[in-house]
Amino acid sequence: MTTQPCSGASRRTVGYAPFTGVLALLLLAAARGSAQAPPEPEKPVAITLDEAFKRAQANEPSFAAAYADSRSAGIDRSIAAAALLPTVGYHNQAVYTQTNRGQTTPRFIASNASHEYTSQAVINETLGLGQVADVLHANAAAARAAAELEIARRGLKSTVTSLYYGLAAADSKLAVASRARAEAVDFTSLTGKREQAREAAHADVVKAQLVEQQRERDLGDAQVAAEKARLELAVLLFPDPRTPFALVTDDTAPALPTHAEAEQAAARGNPELKSALASLAVSNADVLSARAAYLPTLSFNGSYGIDAPQFAVNAPDHSRNLGYAAGVTLDIPVWDWLSTEHKVRQSVIRRDAVRVALTAAQRHLIARIDEAWSEAAAARDQLASLDASVATAAESLRLTRLRYTEGEATVLEVVDAQSAFVGAENAREDGRVRYQSARADLESITGTL
Repeated sequence: MTTQPCSGASRRTVGYAPFTGVLALLLLAAARGSAQAPPEPEKPVAITLDEAFKRAQANEPSFAAAYADSRSAGIDRSIAAAALLPTVGYHNQAVYTQTNRGQTTPRFIASNASHEYTSQAVINETLGLGQVADVLHANAAAARAAAELEIARRGLKSTVTSLYYGLAAADSKLAVASRARAEAVDFTSLTGKREQAREAAHADVVKAQLVEQQRERDLGDAQVAAEKARLELAVLLFPDPRTPFALVTDDTAPALPTHAEAEQAAARGNPELKSALASLAVSNADVLSARAAYLPTLSFNGSYGIDAPQFAVNAPDHSRNLGYAAGVTLDIPVWDWLSTEHKVRQSVIRRDAVRVALTAAQRHLIARIDEAWSEAAAARDQLASLDASVATAAESLRLTRLRYTEGEATVLEVVDAQSAFVGAENAREDGRVRYQSARADLESITGTL
């Protein structure tokens, strides 16, 4: 009996069978994976104002630069103070000098022997007014850097406060826009029912529809504004600005200091004034440093160790190679072609300019205190009025809708009441941001932030 070979179709069927089975298993696994529940969304991070400020300090480059400058200036103080102290080194040297033929004396007259070994501990100290002026300069520069760091810190806190409450207001305005849209939709339905009952004209329905369309656009704008405000704050808080977070706000308005208290606090802790005073101290140190070139400089040098033809404590004749030497140098300036006088004149000119800047800073501080306190006080006084306006506008809208339902008011009166209510709510949120921003500005001036 002869076995017939498989046909081509049969070979193809047998060859593709394993592949078809694998493909079916893959499709089944994909179906099971798609049937699984989607991953839970990331829980928003709760952010208070203090937490926002801490995160902003770690992420804001200008504050980081000011912090680095302050730390570097503190190290400069240590370096300048160390310059007043003696330095100690350990000097080692071996010198070979060619000798004359048949002799042991070196050819170079500067050399003491053909073989010379030096191993000495060396102490150097220089005393002069210039080193003292350098210490004063470093101390004043460190104080100025600390004041600039405080300026950067308070400016960052003011910025974070404005963005923080700006986002809170944007979220509140988004909620207001959403409620206004719902109110417009409900009013459109009311006008339609009254038209069907032949209690209102079709013009009322058209007007209500126009208002509803406007509220839809307002809602879209409010969503964009809230998202923009969220991203502006998130840039300062997170490595990824798209990180979800929720604000933890306190609606109670903090107390505002009196004008006299604000002036006293500013006189004690205003960083701009401290920076100006430190700049004047730096200029005074520069003048002192320039004038130090008129005075002598005293230097002391001491060494202890070996300076001999043999690298040994004792010479071949049993004399001691180990010894010490000390020297004192007094350098007295005589003539430098008036370069010192010109440097002193330059430093005095710069100091006069710094004095002008200091007086200007004092004048600006007085004006800024008055302006900031007046702004904060006005914003604080308006908060209660804004809350009352919202309550009044809400009651007016309720009563106007009742009158319209009873046929005693026109559609225009309802629309005006709706607009007044939305405007009052938005004005209240703007008033809260205004007060918080003004208070942060005042606290940055007075040093209580």
